[in-house]
Parts: sequence; C-alpha cells; structure tokens
Amino acid sequence: MGLCSRRPTRVPLLTKRHRQLRLQWAQERRDWTMDEWKKIAWSDESLFLIHHVDGRVRVHRLPGERLLPSCTECHTQASGGGIMLWGTFSWLAPTSIVVVEQTMKAANYLNIIVDELHPYMAFVFPAGNGIFHQDNAPCHKARIVLEWLEEHTYEFHLMSWPPNLPDLNSMEHIWDVMERQLRAQTPPCPNISTLRDRCLDIWYNLFPVMYQKFVASMPRQVAAVLKAKGVSTRY
Repeated sequence: MGLCSRRPTRVPLLTKRHRQLRLQWAQERRDWTMDEWKKIAWSDESLFLIHHVDGRVRVHRLPGERLLPSCTECHTQASGGGIMLWGTFSWLAPTSIVVVEQTMKAANYLNIIVDELHPYMAFVFPAGNGIFHQDNAPCHKARIVLEWLEEHTYEFHLMSWPPNLPDLNSMEHIWDVMERQLRAQTPPCPNISTLRDRCLDIWYNLFPVMYQKFVASMPRQVAAVLKAKGVSTRY
C-alpha cells in the first residue's frame, strides 16, 4: 500500500483557542503587500549545543557491528554545554548577534532591547514605521519590557503575536539554517569558545538573499495557515 514507518513530525501543541488565534492573525494579514512585510524586524533567541543529537542521523550496519566506532555517536552529559544567542533581522539587514552569558531574564532582555534593538530600528526604519516582532516568552512579556516598548511606540510598533506560532516566525528558519551549517563543519566543536566563534562566523556570513527569501515567503505562509484553518503547516 506504500506505507512506511516514519517518525512523527514535531509540531506545536495547539488547542482550539490556539487555532482560532492563529487563524485570526493570518486573516488580519492576508492582504498585506511585500512593502508591509519588509517593515518587520523578526527576533528570537536559540540555544546551540556543543553536542547535538536530534535523531536524524542513521547508519547502515551488519549484524555484530552495533558498537563499531563508525556505527556509534558519542555524547556527553548535558550535551557538553552550549550558548544562547539572540538576533533580529529584517528585509534590509540583520542586527549584531548577542551571546547571552546567563539565563535570559527580563532585565537581561531589556538591556538587549535598549542596546541592540533600539539603535537598529532607528537606523533601518528612520521614518518610525518599523514593526518589531517577539514571541510570548516570559521575559518578552515582562512588565518592564512592555512598558519600555510602549514608551517607544512613536519610533516603532510591537507586532501582536498569538501563542504557539513558531512556524510563522522567520527567525526560526534562520536558526535552522545556522544549526545545519554548524553540524556540517568538521571537526566537531571541542569547546564553548569554538562553538561561539563558529556561530558568530555563520551569522555574519549569511547572505542577504537568504533572509530576504524568508520574508518573501510570508504571504505563502499566511495562505497556508488560512488553508489549514489554523492547524500547523509545513513551514
């Protein structure tokens, strides 16, 4: 019958309310032009680990070869450590990447917004018509952060963002590209310092056509959410 054994596709857990909010968000932007999508600065943070095992690696082996070095994948406790990165990009340019030295709390996040995002928005959107995107992480929704963003609405606006909408966050696609490039490098990262250097090198060498491609795909992504009636899409 053509049926094969496959791992389940990982998608956000969506309640009925989540699907309604996703659908409403897409309906409000179904007629947006590319000029409007180009005004958004997409942001996110992501954890990069020294040793990353995602279950995608497979080997072909014969009986009795299970423990051969060529058929095993080594790992360490807690994946050997990692680094948290924060970044923002728009159609025009990315920001400087920020290495978060400690847990991302509201105070740390506000410092990043003030030191990195604020001058970036002023430079890229000098007319004050930029739109800043952030997801609903607790540090993003903290009172001190939202109050600061409210005080600067004359410089740029904060985009409304429903819960469980990672498939429409273009920064998630950037992180995926970086992760794949990082894992393709040899030899593997031996320590945190090398991991940091490689991540920074990848970020600062991303081609503009790459992040512009993700922005250009937004009308198709919105159409996909509408077609799926709020359910997860292939994006």
